[in-house]
Amino acid sequence: MNPLLMSGALGAGAVVAVAAVLLAVFRAVAVEVEDEEVVIVTRHGKLLRRLETAGLHVVLDRALPWVTLQRVSLARDFRHFSNVHVNDARGTTVMVDLWVELRVKDPVKVLFSVDDWDRSLQNLVSHAATSIMGNREFQEILRDRTELGRQLQQDISAECERWGIQVEMAFVRNVTLLPDVSRQIFDAISARLERAKADIEEAGRLAVAQLEADTSVRIAGLVAEAKGQYPLAIGRAYAALRRTPRVLAAYESLYGLNQLRPQRTIAFRGFSSELRGVDAAMMPTHDAE
Repeated sequence: MNPLLMSGALGAGAVVAVAAVLLAVFRAVAVEVEDEEVVIVTRHGKLLRRLETAGLHVVLDRALPWVTLQRVSLARDFRHFSNVHVNDARGTTVMVDLWVELRVKDPVKVLFSVDDWDRSLQNLVSHAATSIMGNREFQEILRDRTELGRQLQQDISAECERWGIQVEMAFVRNVTLLPDVSRQIFDAISARLERAKADIEEAGRLAVAQLEADTSVRIAGLVAEAKGQYPLAIGRAYAALRRTPRVLAAYESLYGLNQLRPQRTIAFRGFSSELRGVDAAMMPTHDAE
């Protein structure tokens, strides 16, 4: 084999080997930091450096066994706490779903101020929810969920600040009851609705009866007033007729004839002036011999 070719091959292999070694060394000491992320470098559990700028950073003693890298996200995050059991002012067990939006502000406090901030946050939120909703009734919890969310945020913010966490929003997402409690409440509501229905029907019947009575009274008054107006009208008519005696006499004659009942009346006419029709009617009758 040509010595020149052999020496060239050895040189190229050496270059590749050196490059590989350098790349391995670079990977061993380089740390990549993502956007909205902080890398905490600790030595023997104590803080050594904070890598906050996004990009590549060189940590020469990264490969040492007592050096640890811990990544902490600074992006906005959330925690959903479902089926948190609380008792309202009447002792009714209420299950609520709580939504908390937060952001890590101090990664050093998050790592060193609390052992497990996720579990601690869950206990803190449960205790705060029990304290806030314990003096409210179920209807108030349903109605004031926005206000309860603001109070929850205020109650947990101070403690979360000690852990290096900023609470940006908290609200009550859902409110439910246990099945037995729900059934009891629905039964009570049904009973109230039935009672309200019965009260409305009874009030309607009483109102209708009162209206009928008032209408009867008004009708009776109007009828009595109308009956009282009839004789007055007759009197005014007679007064008008008296101004014309001939018309009045004709009316009285006509009225007298109108009072006669043909099936009950016997008229005697054609007698002389010495014998009136009334006298003829009272004369005894004799059968013809």
